[in-house]
Amino acid sequence: MNFRGFAARFALTAALCLATAMPAQAKGMFWQCAQFARVTSDVKIRGDAWTWWSQAEGRYERGNAPKEGAIMSFKKTSHNPFGHVAIVSQVVSDREVLLTHANWSRPGGIEHDVRAVDVSPAGDWSEVRVWYAPVGGLGGTTYPVNGFIYADGAPEDEAPQWTAPQIAQAAPATQQPRVIYASMSINPTVFHAN
Repeated sequence: MNFRGFAARFALTAALCLATAMPAQAKGMFWQCAQFARVTSDVKIRGDAWTWWSQAEGRYERGNAPKEGAIMSFKKTSHNPFGHVAIVSQVVSDREVLLTHANWSRPGGIEHDVRAVDVSPAGDWSEVRVWYAPVGGLGGTTYPVNGFIYADGAPEDEAPQWTAPQIAQAAPATQQPRVIYASMSINPTVFHAN
């Protein structure tokens, strides 16, 4: 990997680490559910949440059983016109999961391990109720669900590609170490080496 590629990935990794270190609203960040799911899961689909289910066809396996790491895909409705996507962080039982998602209880906010319950008559996860912060429990609204998008089985070109860089061996004592400063300005290709 060339230096610019390494520096760009380093800057992106640093930015993501900083973005997850503090609550979203404390930093003034605003996360959409689809953006958050794409960045934090192994499902790399783009676009509005309601389009994820159809986009996943032929690219990812889909089904109606929850699995840890899967994306729960909510249908769009008149009250939820963009749909919603959430990551299954834990399967509690055959009718209950914990979700990690963004932009649900408060605009742009991130919620970790919130309860979602299958309330469908057939027990097929086609309808759910989700924990809602303003009421401190499951909300009163039932949301229709398309199903689950599974990250395993993702095409090779969509699987996570980045691996941590190897630590270089120390320079011999006769050489001065080089310190590299990277700027996260508008022009990220400007680097200064001492």
